[in-house]
Amino acid sequence: MPRLIRIDWPDTGMPDLPPDLDLPELQGRLAQARAAIAGRGLDVLVVYGDREHFANIQWLTAFDPRFEEAVLVLTATAATLLVGNECEPYTRISPLVRAGIVAVELVPSLSLISQPRKGKRIVDAFRDLVPSGAKAGTAGWKYFGTDEMDDPDQALDLPVYLADPLRKRAGSVVNATDLFMHPAHGLRCTVDAAEIARIEFSNQMAAKTLTRLAFGLREGMTDFAAFAAASVGGLPLGCHQTLATGARADQGMSGPTGQIINRGVPLSFNICHWGSNICRAGWIASDASDLPVAAQDYVAAFAGPYVQAMSLWCSLMRPGVAGGEVWSRIMAALPFDTFGITLNPGHLIGMDEWISSPVSEGSSIPLRSGMAFQMDVIPGNPVYASTRMEDGYVIADASLRAAVERDFPDVAARCAARAAFMRDVIGLEVPADLLPLADTCGIVAPFLLDPAQVIAL
Repeated sequence: MPRLIRIDWPDTGMPDLPPDLDLPELQGRLAQARAAIAGRGLDVLVVYGDREHFANIQWLTAFDPRFEEAVLVLTATAATLLVGNECEPYTRISPLVRAGIVAVELVPSLSLISQPRKGKRIVDAFRDLVPSGAKAGTAGWKYFGTDEMDDPDQALDLPVYLADPLRKRAGSVVNATDLFMHPAHGLRCTVDAAEIARIEFSNQMAAKTLTRLAFGLREGMTDFAAFAAASVGGLPLGCHQTLATGARADQGMSGPTGQIINRGVPLSFNICHWGSNICRAGWIASDASDLPVAAQDYVAAFAGPYVQAMSLWCSLMRPGVAGGEVWSRIMAALPFDTFGITLNPGHLIGMDEWISSPVSEGSSIPLRSGMAFQMDVIPGNPVYASTRMEDGYVIADASLRAAVERDFPDVAARCAARAAFMRDVIGLEVPADLLPLADTCGIVAPFLLDPAQVIAL
């Protein structure tokens, strides 16, 4: 049975800085992409990125566009970044650019409006880099299915001002975003030991932010003051930061707007850095007596069963389990009439907050080692509001765990300590194949004015 216990939240400290993407790693990624292009029968791949949709370009080059759009044109023998005025000097963040393996060309039309346009036109850049009549693929941030589009291969997820000249130059152009993002075969859908170290750092930074917020909440403060108390770290954000309460309590995507932290009202909060999204939801309360009368069984009727279901979720995070099984068992454990879950119960996370998900209704896609998962199971109820245990995890078989232990022993030790806490203190079923990436993993504090009270099984 779910019950409340009083604990000190775990604190394994902040990790040392993880290693930057280096030249050998990036050369290996380019080789993987070229193999995938050849396997698809393509002559060239045009990878699009902008401030929000940058993850494919960043994965390939360690460069992410700022302010502007950018395009990577990749063939079997060449790689060229097309960038605007302000991104041009920033491309040197890429070891591939510094080594001369990826060329850079200034295409001012990728710059902001009214900036100088002295440089190569888009049509001329494509003429120089894309062979006439070539079979081209594009990768942006989304691919489509036949349930969405009559001809999904022709639905390109890049701006028309790029798609039109590309179509005029190439013999055919198809959407190839799935090469990076499809949960069954996407290149970005599994991580190695070095990437685990990077996203563990991100998750822990976000977890420390959430912990400061949880223990800094005070009745009567504004949501601006609460967010300031969280002292958000400096890593880039993967999505808009949220803090929803008061009149915005049922608008979970809302950020601070000046709402007052009032007792007896729901509150939700997240912080999402590249590689992480830590979120919690509960009530501004010290105990159940602060809640509306109809919601005073919140722990027994809603938050407790949710924690029980998240134990089941953890137990299913093993290589070989079909995504459809995760879907069906979690949906059965959290009936829609009470919990109102509409999105996938778990998805893959990377530099973008949502890559894709093998977890969908009827999915036969198996979970596999190296998948970085967001425990993103979002309930909602008109009486109980919500609850959340949203953190990052990696599925890791014995081989991947051995690689982490060998190359990043401190990361392995922290993950082991978190798993032990989840099992021994909270009572969750955490298999050896699941690496928890943040100290908040397993914690649900239903009454946010007394966060030392957490739910255990």
